[in-house]
Amino acid sequence: MAGTIVCDLTVPEIHRLIGTLFSPPITSLDALLHWSNWRRSHQASARRSHYRQRLSVPSSA
Repeated sequence: MAGTIVCDLTVPEIHRLIGTLFSPPITSLDALLHWSNWRRSHQASARRSHYRQRLSVPSSA
């Protein structure tokens, strides 16, 4: 995923990743890391869209 902007890991996500390491899931480690990267990429995209929308809407105050 070269060139993709992602958010930092959150505390709940770190807990989930560590918990999964000690209690292996049915899915593979590759699938777990893929999900984590997808989630952080999606969060970064949502954050950019949110800021873009907030900046483009004129204040009514």
